[in-house]
Amino acid sequence: MKKADIGLIGLAVMGENLVMNMESKGFTVAVFNRTTSKVDAFVNGRALGKNIIGCHSLDELIANLEKPRKVFMMVKAGEAVDNMIEQLLPLLEDGDIIIDGGNSHFPDTIRRTAYVESKGKLYVGTGVSGGEEGALKGPSMMPGGSPAAWPYVKPIFQAICAKVEDGSPCCDWVGENGAGHFVKMVHNGIEYGDMQLICEAYQLMRDLLGLSADEMHEIFTEWNKTELDSYLIEITRDILGYKDTDGSPLVENILDTAGQKGTGKWTGIAALDEGVPLTLIGEAVFARCLSAMKEERVVAAGTFKRTIPEFKGDRKEFIESIRQALFASKIISYAQGYTLMRTAAEHYSWNLNYGGIALMWRGGCIIRSVFLGKIKEAYDKDPDLKNLLLDPYFKETIEKLVPAWRKVAATALEYGVPAPAMTSALSYFDGYTTERLPANLLQAQRDYFGAHTYERLDSPRGQFFHTNWTGHGGNTAASTYNA
Repeated sequence: MKKADIGLIGLAVMGENLVMNMESKGFTVAVFNRTTSKVDAFVNGRALGKNIIGCHSLDELIANLEKPRKVFMMVKAGEAVDNMIEQLLPLLEDGDIIIDGGNSHFPDTIRRTAYVESKGKLYVGTGVSGGEEGALKGPSMMPGGSPAAWPYVKPIFQAICAKVEDGSPCCDWVGENGAGHFVKMVHNGIEYGDMQLICEAYQLMRDLLGLSADEMHEIFTEWNKTELDSYLIEITRDILGYKDTDGSPLVENILDTAGQKGTGKWTGIAALDEGVPLTLIGEAVFARCLSAMKEERVVAAGTFKRTIPEFKGDRKEFIESIRQALFASKIISYAQGYTLMRTAAEHYSWNLNYGGIALMWRGGCIIRSVFLGKIKEAYDKDPDLKNLLLDPYFKETIEKLVPAWRKVAATALEYGVPAPAMTSALSYFDGYTTERLPANLLQAQRDYFGAHTYERLDSPRGQFFHTNWTGHGGNTAASTYNA
């Protein structure tokens, strides 16, 4: 009997769909699940008659694989991954490949790559985006880890992933150790930002303009024919048009408390660690946290009784302003995300291909959009681009959008409609494009209370000064820590 090209562990919905996808592209797949009844149900159900080999133990799985063996884990991130690696290592030979396709935290992937390589095996940590449908029909894949593993997994990964218009695969090698999972984490952070921005646009139209779900369904249908053309705008259109059993819009019957799995939070923490102002994604994470405080918000809403005043302006014009503000804020979110990837690449010595990453996100994944093609063009033109806003296309685009963006931000603040992501994005833009920020005063404060020193405008960078502000503080300056 023919041995399998790859083995997969973990037959939850993503795992099953990836197996069906691989088999449909001509690969033979061996499968194992800790609860072996799932293996039997799958092999005798969806996988019946297909080139899929059901296995009841890890030994059986490994025995059914062509060398070098490729084992794809789709198990829960965290301890389960480490436990599975420990079980697999004694069964594998040098040069065999372990693949983690879950949402693992990138420092874990850095650690695991080093550990598995120390045992003579190869390791791949790959981000997989696109949800259940993507796993089945073509996800976006972001692999990193042991470079020597890439030639062996590349034919499978690039066969099963999504393709863009010209047939280019939405999967390419990202970089060493944790690079793939880092890029997937930033993808998820941007996803948090995109979703929050759309929700703010929805709230402005619902609470300020008094639009119905049907009216917003029509608006999002039109928006999806503009620069905002994307998967998330598309599904928002569908959601707003979906009716509950009583004929009312289902979306209005859903409790307003959002969940999260941690990847947005990890992106924010990584940005703080790297000193990158990832303000929009941070606000998107905090907006979910605030939404979870439902009971407190109900009490606070009763305590601070306030109503949103009637909107006096031109509704149609303001809807177009919201669209432009949404687009401008989205550009900021990606600019911040790319700055984080660039900074982390320097820190971890990853050689990231930024245009390639945009291409990987063009299809299959949750943040797929037409707009990503423009990011790819920007980095193809200038691989060393410091910030997306400095690219000619994005500079020109943002300049056109700023008036509408300011109008929406000011109106949200004036009328009391929360728009944390849109307004923080505008603050970032204003800060980034301000030659002189008030950090000179901040440095004086730090020097005053902690002798932390400061640099001067009339002296070379790297030359530090301390002032005895009170006349009795002495002239000793701090040099050992930053506050």
